[in-house]
Amino acid sequence: PTRLLTKRIRDKGAMLAKIEFNPAFMPPGYEEITFADPNARNLVEEVSIFVMWLFVWFVILTSLRVQVSCRENIVYGQGNPIKILAVDCGIKNNIIRNLVSRGVELHRVPWDFQLTPEVCNQFDGLFLSNGPGNPEMAHHTITGLKSVLKSGYDKPIFGICMGNQLMGLAAGAKTYKMPFGNRGMNQPVLNLKTNRCYITPQNHGYAIDTETLPSEWEPLFVNRNDGTNEGIMHTTKPYFTAQFHPEARGGPTDTEFLFDDFVGMVQSGNHSVGSLFTNVAPDTRVPVKKVLVLGSGGLSIGQAGEFDYSGNQAIKALKEEGIETVLINPNIASVQTNLEGENQADTVYFLPVTADFVEEILEKEKPDGLILSMGGQTGLNVGIELYQSGILSKHNVKVLGTSVESIIATEDRGIFSDKLNEINEKLAPSFAVKTVEDALEAAEKVKYPCMIRSAFALGGLGSGICNDPDHLRDMATKAFASSPQILVEKSLLGWKEVEYEVVRDAADNCITVCNMENFDPLGIHTGDSIVVAPSQTLSNHDYMMLRDTAIKTVRHLGIIGECNIQY
Repeated sequence: PTRLLTKRIRDKGAMLAKIEFNPAFMPPGYEEITFADPNARNLVEEVSIFVMWLFVWFVILTSLRVQVSCRENIVYGQGNPIKILAVDCGIKNNIIRNLVSRGVELHRVPWDFQLTPEVCNQFDGLFLSNGPGNPEMAHHTITGLKSVLKSGYDKPIFGICMGNQLMGLAAGAKTYKMPFGNRGMNQPVLNLKTNRCYITPQNHGYAIDTETLPSEWEPLFVNRNDGTNEGIMHTTKPYFTAQFHPEARGGPTDTEFLFDDFVGMVQSGNHSVGSLFTNVAPDTRVPVKKVLVLGSGGLSIGQAGEFDYSGNQAIKALKEEGIETVLINPNIASVQTNLEGENQADTVYFLPVTADFVEEILEKEKPDGLILSMGGQTGLNVGIELYQSGILSKHNVKVLGTSVESIIATEDRGIFSDKLNEINEKLAPSFAVKTVEDALEAAEKVKYPCMIRSAFALGGLGSGICNDPDHLRDMATKAFASSPQILVEKSLLGWKEVEYEVVRDAADNCITVCNMENFDPLGIHTGDSIVVAPSQTLSNHDYMMLRDTAIKTVRHLGIIGECNIQY
C-alpha cells in the first residue's frame, strides 16, 4: 500500500488525505473526518487579520480612535527617512527587520487595505509580502494593485513569495498550482539577467505562468530544478519580485542583497530594474580539445577512494563535452581505469604519477588542459612541481579548475594563515616553520600541548598533538621527512570538529553540498572516528555562520571545484 500511495502521489502531485479506521477498531465517539481543502480558504485573510487584531484587542482598552489607527497602519522604524508601504499578506518578522535596518519607516497595512495611486504616492515605495495559500484569494490586494500599476506609478515596488504571484496577477498574468511546490532551503535559482545562480530558501505551492505575462513584463529568476518562475520584472518601471525568501531566518541569506537593491532604487530614483543586475557571469568555458587527468593512484590517506570516484566523474564530464581524455593512474583496480563504458578515458597510462612520467606524457600526447585536483595529495604535489619547474609553461598546458597558485595557498600553512587573516577569519595561534629548532621555538610561544600539521599533506599525515619538547622533536623530525614545512599551533584538543563540503564554479556560484560533525572531539583522527552528516547538534545560527565562512574562504582562495573545510 505504501508503494502504491507513493506512486500515486508521484504521478498526481500533492493531494489531500485522511486516515480512516477499520470499523472494528474505531475509537469511541469517532466521527468520520471530512476533507478540508486549505486551498479553498482565504488563508491570507486569516493570517493578516489575526496579526492585526492582536493589536486591536490590545488597544481596545484605551481608545477607539487609536484602535482604528492600528487596524489600518502599524509603523516600524518610526522616524527613519525612507517611507515604505507594506501590504501584509502574512509578512514575516525578518522582512520587517531587514527593511527597518536599512533605514525604512515601514507602514504595515492589512491585505484588504484599499490600495490607491493616491495613497501609494504618499510613500517612497511599495512592498508586497509573502503569504499562504492560493494568491487568487487575495482579490482585494490584486484589485488595488491593478489600479496602482495602471496609473503609471513610478516608484519602486518589491514583492516576495506571494508578493511575486500578486504582482503577476495584477499585471494580467495567470498563476497555477504546482504538483508539489518548492520547499526547503537549498533551491537553486538562476538570475536571467546575469546568469548567476543562487541557493535560496523557498516555501510555496503556486507559480506564475510566464507565458501569460504581458509584453512589458519578463521573467527575472527561474528555478534550475523544475524551470518554474522565481521572480518577474517590469521592462521600464521600477517593479521586481522574488518568489524565494531573501530574508529567511533559517537561511541561506545569499540573496539578502535584494533588500539593498530595493532600498537603493528608492534612494537613487533609479527606474531601471535591469541596471541592478549588471554583474554578468563570465563565459567560463575553456577552449580545450584534449585534457590530461592526474589519477588517484594507490589508495591511502589523502588520496583514498573518494578521489577515484571524483576522477571518474571528471572523466565522464569531459567525455560528455566531447573532449579527448588522457589518464595517468598506476592503480589497475580503480574505477577510473576501467576499459568498459562509454565515459571512460580515451587513453590510460598505467604509470606512477610523478613529474618525470607526466612530462613524458605531455610531450607525447600534447594536451592543452591538465586536471590536478582529482589525484589526491600526489596529484597536487606533482602539479606544483610541474608549475614551479616551468614544465607547464614549456608545453603550453593550462591547469583547469583550481589554479596552482591557489593550491599552493591552501597547502602552504604560512600562506594559508595569511590569506585567512586577510578576510578576518579566526585561526588558532600558529607559526609556520621549516626546521625542528624553529618548531621548538614556536612551541614555547603557543605553549604545550601544541598541535603540529604538515604542509602539502592531506588527511592528517605528519600531524598530531605534542605534549612536551621531546615529543615535538620526535614528531617534527618525522614530519619533515615527508614535508618541507610544518605548522605549530595552539592545541584545540577536545573542541568540536565540523567539516563542510563546498563546491564553487568558475562563475563564482557556490554551494555547500553538506556539512558533517565528528562524533569524537578534536584529537581523534577522522579515520578513527564516526562522522555524522548532516550535523545534528549545531544551532541554525552556527550552521549558517560556518557556511558563510566556508563560502567566503573558498572565494578568497580562488578554489574552482570541490573542497573540504574543517573547523
